[in-house]
Amino acid sequence: MGKKECPNKQANLKTCACSYPGCPRKGMCCECLHYHLSMDQLPGCCFPEDAERTYDRSFRRFAEIHGKKK
Repeated sequence: MGKKECPNKQANLKTCACSYPGCPRKGMCCECLHYHLSMDQLPGCCFPEDAERTYDRSFRRFAEIHGKKK
């Protein structure tokens, strides 16, 4: 059975924050979330642009960034 295309992909691509060139999950939020969670990470859209570009998408980094916003 082949992989289904996400019906929301084109709309999702308008706001996708992933800067990884050639990412096969761009615009497919469900697949992206499952992929990153399986690696104990969060997707790039959970981070500000400057942090996302470092590709450190760890929970630790997320807490460091968002813990400062008190």
